[in-house]
Amino acid sequence: MRPVGRGGPALAATLTIATAGGLLAISGAPASAASSCASPAYKRQFYANTTFSGTPKKTDCDGAVGENWGTNAPASGLPKDNFGVRWTVTRDFGSGGPFALPVAAQDGIRVYLDNTRKVDLWKNVSSTVKKTVNLTIPSGKHTLRVDYANWTGAANVSFAYNPRTAASVDKVKPLTPTGTSVAYDKATGKAKLTWAKNQELDLAGYRVYRRLKGSTTWSKPATTTTTSYTDTTVPATGDTYYYEVRAHDKAGNESTGTADQAVTTVDRTPTAAPGGLGAKVRTGSVALGWNKVSGAAAYRVYRANAPQGPFQQLASSVSDISYRDISADIHQRLYYRVTALDPAGNESVPSATADTGAPDTLAPGQVTGLTAEGTTAGNALRWNAPSDDVEHYELWAAPVGQSDPDGPDLVLGTSFNDLRAPAGTAVTYTVQAVDAYGNISPVSEAVAATRPAPGDSAAPTGVTVTPHDSGTELTWAYSTDGAVYGTRVYRRTDASAAWDRIGSTTANRLSDAEAPAGRASYYVVVLDAQGRESAPSDVVSLDRVTPATPTAPLPPLLALSAPYTECTANDCAGHGGSGQTATVTMTRPAGDDRVIGGYQWRVTGGTYAQTTNGSLTWTPPTSGTYVVEVATVDVYGRVGPSTHLTFKVA
Repeated sequence: MRPVGRGGPALAATLTIATAGGLLAISGAPASAASSCASPAYKRQFYANTTFSGTPKKTDCDGAVGENWGTNAPASGLPKDNFGVRWTVTRDFGSGGPFALPVAAQDGIRVYLDNTRKVDLWKNVSSTVKKTVNLTIPSGKHTLRVDYANWTGAANVSFAYNPRTAASVDKVKPLTPTGTSVAYDKATGKAKLTWAKNQELDLAGYRVYRRLKGSTTWSKPATTTTTSYTDTTVPATGDTYYYEVRAHDKAGNESTGTADQAVTTVDRTPTAAPGGLGAKVRTGSVALGWNKVSGAAAYRVYRANAPQGPFQQLASSVSDISYRDISADIHQRLYYRVTALDPAGNESVPSATADTGAPDTLAPGQVTGLTAEGTTAGNALRWNAPSDDVEHYELWAAPVGQSDPDGPDLVLGTSFNDLRAPAGTAVTYTVQAVDAYGNISPVSEAVAATRPAPGDSAAPTGVTVTPHDSGTELTWAYSTDGAVYGTRVYRRTDASAAWDRIGSTTANRLSDAEAPAGRASYYVVVLDAQGRESAPSDVVSLDRVTPATPTAPLPPLLALSAPYTECTANDCAGHGGSGQTATVTMTRPAGDDRVIGGYQWRVTGGTYAQTTNGSLTWTPPTSGTYVVEVATVDVYGRVGPSTHLTFKVA
């Protein structure tokens, strides 16, 4: 500070002072007219006495208490002895904390905090007296006042209030920053945070924290000494992120965080590339398939005539994980890639390239093993596949000695039921295999079959199918037209395949002990006295969850939750207590992968209960020994053998 000497000029209109946070410019009226000063500048008042009585001779603003007037008067119009100077400042100390008040004066000095005296060196001395007082200043605004008196001789004075920043001394956290706000720029993908400046004199800076919505883990992208920060690293994923700001001081104390400030980012992050892409030539097209990508809303398909491209887009938005390229020239080798699109339209990098391979010019081998059997439901055809590259079969049928009048039937499997064959007419059949490239095998050996006319018995009625774990049960009603000489039951699992006879009986029910999982269809015929089949009954169908199995499920493996333990032959100590829940977990034995319906259980003679979960919970009413009995239940209700677990409640 520039000392004010006797007869010196008035204080300039603008004063620059040093503070803990930087430089502060104070502007105001000339010193002789100053009535108030902007904190943290002091209001300084000069008195022509040491009792600070009467009207000050001069008032101005001072950036610090530090003067050495020697034997001169402190200002024009004041004596060089028996004068007083008072400095006063009211300022915000933030969170407060431990401070040191170093003073030095010749002659007397007194320091007050909120009108409470903290330093008292009030006497006429011949040399400078020094002292440092340590104290704690509470949070918020407080007033410091320094009174200085010179009686005779040289005059000098200095005073400061300095935060004590040693970690062993300062345990006071800064106040939480206020006025926090955040703005997100969708064009740049940057988030800018701003907040108000803290008032702590020992403030070291601010830390900015960020977390993903739904997470409790904070990351710290920045530390700054300013009151704003622009986050250029926030991921552009379309997710919501929360920010908070914490102040920290020179002792390492950190404030609590501000209220969370949320931003929802733009989504510029694509998903992973599709995997598992495969390309398979079909008749007149190429079938593509790939694995589902997490987060994908659609897919794009690209094709090229060379492995290195260029790749042209075939489809811009495929919702499934398959695509059929009907524009493909299957007689040349083609290359494909697929990308994934997320809901925001971001496109992933391409998948690995899949190709169709070299075009196939070899026809499949001749179909062998062709057989034909006439039934009242149609002629049943069966044959062997010549190779694994067959796309479909062409089945030719015509009355013996004639040609097929309407062309072949296209069959995907290796059997077919010719429902259109006329009864009593011999029909000749041949089969050819066709691959995806249209190559056709030689014609098979011809076979013939005659569809018989229905016998004298009427078809059964009221056919029903009921699933059981051991099989699918069929029941039916006989017609009233006469005696029954037996019945036959037929089944198939494909809508155009040949029917397979699965059993015969003289009763009006039959169980299909080999019923497969999935959809199966059945019909029933009745035999007459000559062993001829009736017309087929109505077809009935059923979807099974599991295939029929001859045996019940194995008992589960049981595990008991703490604090309880299973009794052994040598140890059955009590644990837990009445009212404390026991949980038993069931798992399937190794190698038993059948689909089950759940478990049946009870405790020590109680009633049976069922659960579809892999655990059961039960609360013991009293202390004692209990036995848990558990059995596995099949999908359709068959109960397997039980297993037991014994435990004791303390």
